[in-house]
Amino acid sequence: MNTKHITLIGLMAAVACILGPWSLVIPISPVPISLGTFAVFLTVYILGMKMGTISIAIYILLGAVGLPVFTGFSGGIGKVLGPTGGYIVGYLFMALIIGFFVDKWKTDYIFIVLGMVLGTAVLYLFGTIWLARQGGMSFGAALGAGVIPFIPGDLVKMALAILVGTQVKKRLWKAGILEK
Repeated sequence: MNTKHITLIGLMAAVACILGPWSLVIPISPVPISLGTFAVFLTVYILGMKMGTISIAIYILLGAVGLPVFTGFSGGIGKVLGPTGGYIVGYLFMALIIGFFVDKWKTDYIFIVLGMVLGTAVLYLFGTIWLARQGGMSFGAALGAGVIPFIPGDLVKMALAILVGTQVKKRLWKAGILEK
């Protein structure tokens, strides 16, 4: 890792900190719609597996120590350990899976989208199991509250992350800041 890599990791962690708190509470779920998943999609699409996962880990750690970077401008270890904390922790698994696909198939958008879908499915699974246990719900109820309402929005976030991320990557490549 060099200074450029460390700077990109920090910059994308900051982007996640800016996007993550913005959320919309929906009455049918204890899980709000947020831009956190978009931040993960964008970060890992631009940086790849290693740097992207480190960046998301920094974001999670900043929130865990109390910075208001999680949904609704909240933070703290209680948020990470609470009913929706599985989705926050699940960001790490999501980043690893998406990053693997981004690194392996750099410009093959079919595989990149597949990686995003698989990473999101693992996020959903991890978050749903956590929500069911912490929230005293059945798995089916947690699935209905924490996954089903979010699928259309997450598909849109994937598309936007690829559109925005492609332009950012091109500019970073052209500037010599990011290697192809």
